[in-house]
Amino acid sequence: MAVQSPENGAQKPSADLPPAMTDKKSQGVDEVLKELNRLPLFMTTLDETDGEGGENVQLEALKALAYEGTKAEIMENFRQQGNECARAKQWSDAREFYDKAIGAMHAPPQEPDPEDGPKIIDVEVNEEEEAKKEKDIVEACYVNRALCHLEKKNYRSCIQDCASTLRVNPSNIKAFYRSGLACLALDKITEASDACSRGLKLEPSNASLKTLATKISTRQIQVEAATKLRREREERIASEKATLNLALNSRRILTRTTEQAPDLEDAAVKLEQVLDPSSTLSFPVMLLYPLHAQSDFIKAFSEKDKLQEHIEYIFPLPWDADKEYTLDNVEAYMETTTGGLIKAGKKLALGKILGSGKVEVIDGLVKMNIVPKDKASSWIDEFKRRRTV
Repeated sequence: MAVQSPENGAQKPSADLPPAMTDKKSQGVDEVLKELNRLPLFMTTLDETDGEGGENVQLEALKALAYEGTKAEIMENFRQQGNECARAKQWSDAREFYDKAIGAMHAPPQEPDPEDGPKIIDVEVNEEEEAKKEKDIVEACYVNRALCHLEKKNYRSCIQDCASTLRVNPSNIKAFYRSGLACLALDKITEASDACSRGLKLEPSNASLKTLATKISTRQIQVEAATKLRREREERIASEKATLNLALNSRRILTRTTEQAPDLEDAAVKLEQVLDPSSTLSFPVMLLYPLHAQSDFIKAFSEKDKLQEHIEYIFPLPWDADKEYTLDNVEAYMETTTGGLIKAGKKLALGKILGSGKVEVIDGLVKMNIVPKDKASSWIDEFKRRRTV
């Protein structure tokens, strides 16, 4: 058969394809590439089927090769692949190969498949030498897997692998070093120092361990300083709280907390001198206008202040269209500990009202109801009615 050349129309013989490739003439490029991708040598994506839903025999055969040989040879194969990934900083892949190597160490011996026929063993295996190889390889895999965990910031897993390494070889310097780094990252200063010192006892001149020892010492100083500051702060807060309670108790001011305390931000019951119970107390005070669903917040109301002193600068109220709220035309009421009401004199100091023993400061906030005089009676009746419902 001849084909026509597009240049001059001359005929030239076609090249004959090898017998194995004759069926490819009718396939497109995409189909050929798809088939090539199923061959392990040419794979760009993993295809584990034969194209008809079954297993990829060639791939499975390649996988099986990884488990051919002695246990030490299988382990060494996975270890070398893990090392290659580690050198490329492919920590997750490296860890998986080390997992397989360690798994091969603990895997039960495989029984030969009767269908494969008898296997001829040409070389006699020295069990003692084989055991030593296995031990050396599993030690290397544990300590290298610890490095993978360290780089991935899986510090606890790193420490566990270092411990496994040291159970195999109590003198492994890398295990002490990597364990120390992981413990330091977790602020386990005592454990980090112990690991580092043990390593330095074995190898006093190790530069990496010396550097680590310096880092641990520096961090220990920082942690101790932070701990000291936190302890001093906690002691100061406890002392201030005790002084405040003493000040409230000495004035017979009742307090109570609930599970629904309001967010007062930085407003709080405070002493002018936080460690002097005799200094002036101040309270956050909420002025409520129940007839109009309005309120005003006074962040620091001194125990020596009178209500009228604050009302004078708050009034007139911007929403009081009828001008009902004036200094002379309002009265203040506070709820009592028994659920009733008492009239809070506008000319009485707050400390005297709170020290009467009839009212209490709830969740660090004093509440006062401000109502016009001519509507006070009806409001009180409504308050009592709601209380009994």
